[in-house]
Parts: sequence; structure tokens; C-alpha cells
Amino acid sequence: MPIYIWKGKNSYGEKRKGEVEAPDQSSALAQLKRLRITDAVVKEKPKDVFENISLFKPKVTDKDIVVFTRQLSTMIDAGLPLVQGLEILGKQQDNSTLKRILQQTKSDVESGSTFADSMRKHPKAFDNLFCNMIEAGETGGILDTILGRLAAFMEKSMALKKKIKGAMTYPSICLAISILILVIILVFVVPVFDAMFKDFGSQLPAPTQIVVDMSNFFKSNFLYIFIAIFIMIMAVKKIYSTKQGEIYIDRMLLRAPVVGTLLRRVAVAKFTRTLGTMLQSGVPILEALQVVAKTAGNKVIEMAVFRIADAISEGRPIAEPLEETGVFPNMVTQMINVGESVGALDQMLEKIADFYDEEVDQAVENLTAMIEPFMMVFLGGMIGGLVVAMYLPIFKMASVV
Repeated sequence: MPIYIWKGKNSYGEKRKGEVEAPDQSSALAQLKRLRITDAVVKEKPKDVFENISLFKPKVTDKDIVVFTRQLSTMIDAGLPLVQGLEILGKQQDNSTLKRILQQTKSDVESGSTFADSMRKHPKAFDNLFCNMIEAGETGGILDTILGRLAAFMEKSMALKKKIKGAMTYPSICLAISILILVIILVFVVPVFDAMFKDFGSQLPAPTQIVVDMSNFFKSNFLYIFIAIFIMIMAVKKIYSTKQGEIYIDRMLLRAPVVGTLLRRVAVAKFTRTLGTMLQSGVPILEALQVVAKTAGNKVIEMAVFRIADAISEGRPIAEPLEETGVFPNMVTQMINVGESVGALDQMLEKIADFYDEEVDQAVENLTAMIEPFMMVFLGGMIGGLVVAMYLPIFKMASVV
């Protein structure tokens, strides 16, 4: 639906301007008349040249969705109608993509669609978890409560992602710096020493000869090395894009000595938090498990959750198939068994999620504490070894003199 820009005067004679959404100009003027705007001048808002080019559209971030969810929850809790809340939030959005999505969602709701169905038309902004919980809130008449739970859930998920990114940032930067230093030494520093060593006329020590050979090889085959690395990266991506390849790589990651423990704890925290939030919101357990599986982020975890859903559909309690998967720790299965027995599964899942959030914090601290000395030893050993190898011929010549 087109958007029109208007200028006019309100009932007090004050000049005002704004935007109004209407099918045509006459409808826009009719809306302004109902708002008691006089001397109105209306013209269609010019379209953005880059509107239909996804490359130039700002992305809707998790933070944008959290803020929107929290604000809409407050508005509905205060008694504001859903359509009016969407209109207000749509107008105040700085993100043009989210603004357009909210305007379309408002129009769909006004046309008779449910809020959840309107959001499902925008999967890049609102995932299955979000839409299913909104649907449960609409059905149960507790949309404001569900929106509040969603905002709290997304805030905790964002905090978890931030911890993982923080743990990976330091080693990534250190590795990039070490590779850059190694390339600079091999390309620019070693050749200077190599030219000087040729004047000695004697055989170079073995470490120095190795470094010189590495430098010559790197300079002569730089393009081929770059192409080989590129092909390896593309091959890994191609393998990961297949179902079997994704399963194999995800299983290897879960079995990795330190990283695997961290990934497993993150998976447990995410699984229990998501499932607990959906059950508290009134989503049926089978439907909740289907959504949880698709948002697991690990193919091994996803397949395990699907097997759990199949077992529950056959009438089995959740704890038994959960234990049979071998993915989740015994403590988790025992606590879920207790929660299911006393009829408080959703509350028990929240407690497990809180516990594993702390476990993730501890795992991140341990990983960081282990990586720091390792990277220092690696950088010091690499650079120190190259320096010693370069100065060995000089030391040899000094001893001869």
C-alpha cells in the first residue's frame, strides 16, 4: 500500500506534517479529514531507488526484535490495541526494513489475518519459534505475557551468543596476527638475510637453511598456496552443505576436547531454555520439539530432538528417549524425569537452563585461560625460532673469527 506525505493544520490552527498509508490520494485525504486536519496537501512518498535491492537493505538484528517485542508487550499490557501498537512502533523504527515489515504486518492484521500468520510472511525477521509462541499467546488470550517471555528469552539467548563470540574473538585475532607476522618475515625479512648469507661462502646451519627454503617456496608458490587454501575452504563448505557432511562435522565438533564440552553445554542450555519457554507459553510439546530441533544449530542435536519427538508421539515419557540419544548429560535427563513426574517440566527446564548458563560461563573462562598461555607460547616460539635461525650463521661466523 502506498505511503503519502501530508502537510496541513490541526484543529488549533498549528502547522503539522506526517505520513499516512492509504490505497490512493483521495483515501489519504479522507483519513486526514477524520483526524481534523485542514488545508491538507498530500503527495505520494517517492520510492527508494535501492528499495528492492537486498544488498542495500539494512538487516533486522536480534536487538531490533527484542526492543520491538518488549515495547509491544508493554503497550498491549497497558490496554493499547494490537493494530495501534504496531502502527506506533512502525513509525518510530529507525531500521527501514523492520519499519516496512511492521507496516505490512499491521495491514495484514487489519485485513483479518492473525498476528502469527502475518509474521510468518517475514521469516528472516521472525523465526518459527517466535511465530509459534505468538500463535499460542493469541489462542490463550495472553499475548502480552507471551511477548514478555519472548523478550526475556531472546535477551538471554543474545547474552549466550555474546559469550561464545567473546571466547572466540581473542584466539582468532591472535591467530590472524601470528599468520600475518609469519608472512611478513618470510617475504620481507628472510630474503635480506639470505642475500647476506650468500656472501659467507659456507654451508648454512640446518635451521637457517630450512627457514630460507620455506621463504623461497612461499615466494615462488604464493598464488598456488592461496588457491589451495581457497579450494580447501570451499570443499569444507561443500561437504558441510550435504546432510552427511554436516552430521560428520557437527559430531566431530561435539567430540573435540575443549571446544566440544563448550558446544555441548551451549546446546543443552539452548534446548532447555527454548523448550521450557515454549511449554510455559502453552505450545504443545510435540510442536515445541519440532521448533526446538530446527533451531538447535547442530545437526546431531537436531536429529536427537526429532527422535525424542517421535518417541513421545508413541506415548513414551520424554526422559527415556532423551537418555537414549546419548547427547544430553545424565543430570539433565534425571532432572527432566523428576520435573515430568511432578508435573512441573517447564519449571525444571528453566532451572536446568539457568544452571547450564553458569556452566557455559565457566567453560568460556576455562577456554580463555587455556588459550592465552598457548597463544603466547605459540607466538613466542614461532617468532623466537625464526630469529634464532636467522642469527645462527652470524654467531657461527663470530666464533670462527
